[in-house]
Amino acid sequence: MEMRSSLAHARGLGAAKEGVGHWWSQRVTAIALVPLCIWFVFSAIALMGADLATFQDWLRPFGNALLMVLLVIVLFYHAYLGMQVVIEDYVSGEAAKVTVLLIVKFALFVLATSCVMAVILVAIGG
Repeated sequence: MEMRSSLAHARGLGAAKEGVGHWWSQRVTAIALVPLCIWFVFSAIALMGADLATFQDWLRPFGNALLMVLLVIVLFYHAYLGMQVVIEDYVSGEAAKVTVLLIVKFALFVLATSCVMAVILVAIGG
């Protein structure tokens, strides 16, 4: 017979407390994407019909290049967070789940890195 209360017995058996951090990350990246996407849309509209040289001149200042890199990083991280939730909820089998998560993480990392490199190369005129 145990001398512990029901509350003492239940402690440590609840949530792993990882979900709150994930939830906050999704919300913070979503909020960060709002001004970044508005900036990007207005910039794209302003640059409609521009040639490569004009685009490079626009991207060359540090502020525009920094905002573009931030947009790419936040966008791909937010995409990963969303895909992680979907994969964890709908892929059955632990091995398949881990495999798909690793593939998605690697693919999004490669895409984000290539986008950042493209922004840097265009900004420096390479």
